[in-house]
Amino acid sequence: MILTTRGIVFRSMKYGETSVIADIFTEEKGLHSFIAGGVRTAKARMPYSLFQPMTAVDMVCYYREGTGALHRLKELRAAEIWAQIPFDIRQGAVALFMAEVCRKSIYGAEENRELFEFLLDNLRWLDSTPHPIANLHLHFLLSLSGFLGFQPQTDMAEEQAELFFDLKEGSFSPVPPLQSHYMEPLQTAQLVALLRSPLQHCHEIALNKAERKSLLQHLLQFYQLHVPGFSDIHTPQVLEMVL
Repeated sequence: MILTTRGIVFRSMKYGETSVIADIFTEEKGLHSFIAGGVRTAKARMPYSLFQPMTAVDMVCYYREGTGALHRLKELRAAEIWAQIPFDIRQGAVALFMAEVCRKSIYGAEENRELFEFLLDNLRWLDSTPHPIANLHLHFLLSLSGFLGFQPQTDMAEEQAELFFDLKEGSFSPVPPLQSHYMEPLQTAQLVALLRSPLQHCHEIALNKAERKSLLQHLLQFYQLHVPGFSDIHTPQVLEMVL
């Protein structure tokens, strides 16, 4: 069948002399792999630049039902024109981080329009915001965890002044958990502040470089404990250098 849909590129790999295989999260069918021929040539109808991570595209493909099927792209063009992400090293690094996290935590090969719009909204804000972006990747991790089914619930945080966050159980406690995977009260308070902040205001949460690094390490550990096969990711080192 011919499928026309929007998509967000998570990853692409060169295949053969001129082809590309891309993992694209589509609005209509979720995450699938697509092959495009002749894109790495001077006269390509689908420019290779469209296959960069977190590029938003309009696409037409020959779609085959079935888990693990490789679909063939027929047409591809930009759905959103990013003004900063491809050119600014900081915005680009955050986008690469988002792409790597998505690729290692999103597996659904079915429609999820809410998740698609969430990713698109985050990319639009990343590309256009005049505010500092140093907290965006932390806010993104916490917000994405809601779509993945393990976002921390902050009800108890309203009743207690100091709480520990149990990474394994995904819950708050007034006493340190018996196991070692948890966050201290100061880090927990910062996590709660990020959870309660809208995307457009997350830059207002005061974090220094060391606090931001520690929060990121704990949140990645949180993902490792709750997402099967979530392996170590490489983009945090890039983020640390550029943010």
